Amino acid sequence: MNFLEERIIKDGVVKAGNVLKVDSFLNHQMDIALMDQIGEEFYRRFSDKKVTKVLTIESSGIAIACSVARCFGVPVVFAKKSKSINIDGDMYVAEVESFTHKNRNNVIVSKKFLNSDDHVLIVDDFLANGCALQGLISITESSGATVEGLGIVIEKGFQIGGTIIRNLGYKLESLAIVESMDCENGTLTFREQ
Repeated sequence: MNFLEERIIKDGVVKAGNVLKVDSFLNHQMDIALMDQIGEEFYRRFSDKKVTKVLTIESSGIAIACSVARCFGVPVVFAKKSKSINIDGDMYVAEVESFTHKNRNNVIVSKKFLNSDDHVLIVDDFLANGCALQGLISITESSGATVEGLGIVIEKGFQIGGTIIRNLGYKLESLAIVESMDCENGTLTFREQ
């Protein structure tokens, strides 16, 4: 069992509807030492890649992306879920559906932050159905940049997202893959990696 799986067992909460709450350490309150470990582990797994930008989606992915980007010494770009008055110029846009929030958003990245010279590592906190990752891949490819890989903190292996992304031929690394969850007794099992 790795450091993240141990933390999920200790502090994660399994809820009905295939929901795994990790808000006490990952995506509401954040354990910064754990974020540093996550960043270092993604660096280890992708250090053979030429990474010039780390891309994520707001908001839970931002802290993770910052830890990863610090290890690579590169900037973070995050896709915004709404256009604000301070975003100007041309944008890349992709529609994504959120498993957690049960809604669709157009996510946007300003064209000035991604271009054909970039080599992008995409990171996010969860992978369920793969919609957010597919949107980020679409934005990256629209910019002409190269997708070097995808790093996920927690993958729900019993949902289709991981299979879809791997079948597209991308290098996908998940730090913990939940194989099954039982909300009645609050337990989960991890896939051997």
